[in-house]
Amino acid sequence: MWPFTTKKGLSGFSWSSTAEQVTHGIDATGLTAIVTGASSGIGVETTRVLALRGAHVIMGVRNMVAAKDVKDTILKDIPSAKVDAIELDLSSLDSVKKFASEFKSSGRPLNILINNAGIMACPFKLSKDNIELQFATNHIGHFLLTNLLLDTMKKTTRESKKEGRIVNVASEAHRFAYPEGIRFDKINDQSSYNNWRAYGQSKLANILHANQLTKQLKEDGVNITANSLHPGTITTNLFRHNNAVNGLINVIGKLVMKNVQQGAATTCYVALHPQVKGVSGEYFSDSNVYKTTPHGKDDDLAKKLWDFSINLVKQK
Repeated sequence: MWPFTTKKGLSGFSWSSTAEQVTHGIDATGLTAIVTGASSGIGVETTRVLALRGAHVIMGVRNMVAAKDVKDTILKDIPSAKVDAIELDLSSLDSVKKFASEFKSSGRPLNILINNAGIMACPFKLSKDNIELQFATNHIGHFLLTNLLLDTMKKTTRESKKEGRIVNVASEAHRFAYPEGIRFDKINDQSSYNNWRAYGQSKLANILHANQLTKQLKEDGVNITANSLHPGTITTNLFRHNNAVNGLINVIGKLVMKNVQQGAATTCYVALHPQVKGVSGEYFSDSNVYKTTPHGKDDDLAKKLWDFSINLVKQK
C-alpha cells in the first residue's frame, strides 16, 4: 500500500477504509434510504452496506433488470435485507416526477437521500428536456428529486425525532470546472463545449446545491443536513466514454484507485455515522471533512445556481 492510503484523518478513517469499516457497529434499523444510480458501481455497494446495517433501501435506477440482479445478490448474502427498486432516469424530469410520486404514494418515511447517480465526460448531447446531458443528469435531476421529496423528509424527521440526511456525491473534478465556475448562459452551447469542463461544472453544482440547501434548511429550523463528497477515483464504468482513459484505468487502476468497497465508504460515512450528526454544508473526502475550492464555498454562486435551477425546472 502507498503511505497516503493508510493515513487516518480526524474521523479515524483513511483513503483505504471501506464502507463496512466506516459503518461498523452502526444500527440503521428503522431508517429508510433512497440511493440513486444503485444498479452499478459504488451505488451497489452503498445499497448493500446500508441494507447490511438495517436500513430499508429504495434503489432509484434506470435499468430495472439490473436492479433485480442487485437485489437478488444482496438478499442471497443478507437474507434479512430490505431492498426495493423504483425506475428512475435522472436525465428526464418526467421520470423524476414519476419516481417521486410513486415513492410518496407508498407512504414510506424517508430518512436518507443519497444523490449518487452520475455520468462522466460524455460527448455533447441534450437530454429529453433539452438540457446538456451531464448538467441534466448530475445536477438538475437530483435538484428536482430532492425538492419533490423534501416534504416527506421533513415529516419523517418530525415524527421520528431523527435527523434526516441528504448526501450529494460530487467529485474532485469540480476543481476543473470553468474559470467562472458555472457558465449559466452557455450550458447548452455545443460550440464551446468541453466534456471534462462540463463534468466539473455539474459536480461543482452538486456541492453548491448542498450548500444552499443547508442554508435554507437551517432558516426553516428543520432537522435535516445536506453535505457533498468526493468518493475517490474509482475503477467503475464512469470512464466508458473515454477509451484512452478507460484503457489506462484497466492497466494502473488497481495501483492508484479505490475499489468500490473503498469508494462507497465516504457516502456511507456521511449518511450514517454519528460523527456527522448536525454537520451540514460540508464537503467530505476519505470520510473526513475536506477543503473545496473558492467556487465551492461561493454563497452568491450557490444562490444563483438555485434560482437558475428553479426557473429551468419550472419551464419544463
